[in-house]
Amino acid sequence: MQWRCRQRVLDLTRPVVMGILNVTPDSFSDGGRHAGTEAALERAARMVEEGAAIIDVGGESTRPGAAAVPEDVEIARVVPVIEGIAAASGIAISIDSSKPKVMAAAVAAGACIINDVYALRMPGAREYAASTGVGVCLMHMQGEPRTMQDRPHYDDVVAEVSAFLLREQNACIEAGIARNAIALDPGIGFGKLMEHNFALLRELSYFATLGAPLLVGVSRKSFIGRILGKPVDERLYGGLALAALAVSQGANIIRTHDVAPTLDAIRMLSAVQGTVAQRIEG
Repeated sequence: MQWRCRQRVLDLTRPVVMGILNVTPDSFSDGGRHAGTEAALERAARMVEEGAAIIDVGGESTRPGAAAVPEDVEIARVVPVIEGIAAASGIAISIDSSKPKVMAAAVAAGACIINDVYALRMPGAREYAASTGVGVCLMHMQGEPRTMQDRPHYDDVVAEVSAFLLREQNACIEAGIARNAIALDPGIGFGKLMEHNFALLRELSYFATLGAPLLVGVSRKSFIGRILGKPVDERLYGGLALAALAVSQGANIIRTHDVAPTLDAIRMLSAVQGTVAQRIEG
């Protein structure tokens, strides 16, 4: 499987890692540790060394209750970082934003992917993505970040999330976005209770059949903390278990704060699966 992202084509024959780079002062996971440009570029360099295939740069927190950020502030946060990453390496860069003006500034700075928790539903987002040929990731979220965890409800979470993703994928294609430029994300933890997350994780193999690269993000999620009784900075092992589970069910891209250990887990799983496949073929 391949993912076309402007002039770049990402080979997803084997699963890859998307490293999370939050340049916000209020991230749930790192507390603004990489909010400054210099610190963010140092973190990006480490993720490149550790084997990330994509770096996902975000200038607005999407944690529950987070305050909205004006476009100009978000642009000022992400553009210097994207420019610095692009100048230092050839890695694919993603912009984690829902605002077309931020998307345009990020792509002009060197990003080739738009990762949008609103699935390009903001006015002008689909048209902009279609005009530039960027890769896009459409994520499912019930509600909006500030209120998404206020009593989310589903009759059948797998059916409803998959129907949403297919509908938005078709809307993007109708807007002129190439089918092979679209990836899908069921949005683990976004407008979902623990039982919804577990249902989606159990049925990820179904989402892998929807005809697009499957991106899964579980890194340091709050439900891991509730299950294990761990604070946000002690959720690595739980996240690795879920990342391996996702890859075993067909996920192509794992979005994570912890690039090196996640890549190790993926490589071990891939090695075992490859051995099994060779025995079957033999």
